[in-house]
Amino acid sequence: MHTFKTSYRVYYEDTDAGGVVYYANYLKFAERARTDYLREKGINQSSLVAEQGIVFVVHAVEAQYHAPGRLDDLLDVTASIAEIKNTSLTMQQEISTGGKKLCSISTRIVCVNREMKPTRLPDIFN
Repeated sequence: MHTFKTSYRVYYEDTDAGGVVYYANYLKFAERARTDYLREKGINQSSLVAEQGIVFVVHAVEAQYHAPGRLDDLLDVTASIAEIKNTSLTMQQEISTGGKKLCSISTRIVCVNREMKPTRLPDIFN
């Protein structure tokens, strides 16, 4: 499958008092990359809500931390679809800097309707 790659700079707001990326902020970087990946594929989440009444919600996430990111690092963030089911998909992501792996993330995302009930993924995923 296609692996999407983008970069984000670590700002002061992303770090703790010691200048190290706060652990929960890796999830923010991963979310941005997933959204940018979908945009690259022509999937606009605002349009999906307005036109089809569906949204993507995170059902489960697993993160493994390998090394600390620091203030001013340029983070490389990848995203790829590892598995597609009828109503969900699993994405694998890696965050690194200078070739050094910082964090690995697996996220299961479910497609839901306005009533927050699981619904079939849009045809673009087939």
